[in-house]
This record gives sequence, structure tokens and C-alpha cells, in this order.
Amino acid sequence: MEQDERGQGRIMDWLKKLPVVGPWIARLMTTHAWRSYERLDRVKWSRLAAAMTFTSFVALFPLLSLAAAVAAATLSGKQQEKLQDKLADQIPGISDQLDIQGLVDNAGTVGVIAALALLFTGMGWVEATRGCLRAVWELPDEEENPVLHRAKDAGVLVGLGGALLVTVAISTVASALVGWIIRSIGLAEGGVGGALLHVAAFAVAVLADFLLLLYVLTLLPGVQPERRRLMVAALIGAVGFELLKLLISGYIQGVAAKSMYGAFGVPVALLLWINFTTKLLLFCAAWTATDSEKHPDGEDGGSGAGGGTGQGVTDGSGGGPGPAAATSG
Repeated sequence: MEQDERGQGRIMDWLKKLPVVGPWIARLMTTHAWRSYERLDRVKWSRLAAAMTFTSFVALFPLLSLAAAVAAATLSGKQQEKLQDKLADQIPGISDQLDIQGLVDNAGTVGVIAALALLFTGMGWVEATRGCLRAVWELPDEEENPVLHRAKDAGVLVGLGGALLVTVAISTVASALVGWIIRSIGLAEGGVGGALLHVAAFAVAVLADFLLLLYVLTLLPGVQPERRRLMVAALIGAVGFELLKLLISGYIQGVAAKSMYGAFGVPVALLLWINFTTKLLLFCAAWTATDSEKHPDGEDGGSGAGGGTGQGVTDGSGGGPGPAAATSG
């Protein structure tokens, strides 16, 4: 590991000496984004993203089945179509695979089975995601009563589900409002006015994601990062998440369904989307955990055993300071 770090250091020193681009590379290496990447590289973020991707993929299908079963039993046909369109926006490539009529006919059975499966897979996702985010902060795993730990995971899952419903509701209302305004004032769908309204709807969706990320980046790993770094990280994550949705939606519609993978094209594309999303989340966590100034010894003071002072890092249960502290930016 030390040999790899020395090798990377020699490569970066060589790059900084290159004409024209060298000064730009040297400047890049002094930025907060680069120090955040160094933290991610130190904690082996590719492995963390792989673990989060697997648990997210497994938990996704019970979640969709439960939501679709509840919707099939409570919504009208037109409302079900709107929900399916919204799922297509939020989770590209999946809504086309849902058998709405089958869900209507078996809503009770599907709902119970999906709820039980979601409780099991969802708590696994919470535990895996919390562990990965705490690994980015270089904090140890929590040690507590297993029953209490599972109860906390269930509570976090319920809270996250509520936050997710709020963000989907905000995004849905924004999209409906855009359509209503376009129809009311007679704007052309492809005109400048229509484009501006769609940008406004995108901004509202970013706001919804921003609020969700505030929850995920603090309460889930049990940390209290410096406020400015938290706000910037949540904004980066929210914009990045919406752009990833647009990218993967276009890819699935234009490429994945016709690719050499055949029937597996959409699931493979979905796995890629989840992996990119988890890496974005890990980068946001690293942004919040990394100190704003590099210390003379070459280590950031955001967390870890020698973490510094300032904003506290809780032990994950909302109590006193944990094994490390995040410094003010």
C-alpha cells in the first residue's frame, strides 16, 4: 500500500512538472475536491460503492413492488399511469417492466410479500450504507445491542422512506405545475418559455434531492459535519443525481434496450446507474468529512484518530462525540 502511494506521488510530481498543464495540475491538487478524492482513494471507495450497489439493487425491487401494489389498490387508472410515468423519471427503465393489471388483481398478496422483503432488504441497505459512509469518515463500526441496532435501522428506513416520499411529491407537483403553466399561457413545448419552465422544474427536483441528501449525509452515518461543507456537498449531490437520471434515462431509451445484452440490457444499465449514484454519494460524504485546509503533515483534519476539533461526530446514536471530530472549514 505504501509502495502504491509512493508510486502515485511520483506520477503526480512528474505531472506537475509538465509544461503548460503542470501549473494547472498543481493548482487542482490544492482544491477541496482533490483532497476529497484522496480520502476516497485512501478508504478504497470502489469497494464501498460495490457493496452499496449490491444492497441497493436488491432492495430496489421490493420497494417498487410495494409502491406499485399500494398504488394499484388505491389509485384510479389515470393516476396509475401518472405514477408509472413518474417511476420512469425517477428510476429509468423499470416502469415498463411492471404489470399494473397483475398488481391490481393481486395487490394484497403482493403488498404483504413486498413489505416483508423490503423490511429485510431495506435494513440491510441501511446497515451497509451507514457502514460505508462511516468508513469514508474513517470511523469504526458501531458496537451495540443487535436487537436495538436492528430497531434503529428500521426507524432510519422509515424516516428515509418518508423523506423520499416528500421529495417525490415535490418533484411530481413541480412537473404537473410546469405542464399546467405551459397549457394555460399557450407556450410551445419546444419554445424558450417552455424550456425555462422545464429548467425551473429541474431546479425544484434538485431542491428535493438536496433535502434528502441532508438527511443521508448526517443522520444515516451519525455525524455532524461543518455546515458550509454539508451544504456544498448536498448541492453537488443533488445536481449530479438529476443529471445522472437524465443521462441514464436517455441511454436506456436509446441504447440499453437494443444492446447486445438483450433482455439484460436494462438491468445492466440500472446497475451502472446505481453504481454511479453510490459513488456520487460517497464523494459527497468525503466532501463533508474532509477538512477545508490541508495540514502540514499532508493529512486532512476532517476525521480519523487525529481528527481535530470543531464540529462533533456522533457515535451514530445521537449521543455524545464519537471517536473523531470534524473540524470547522
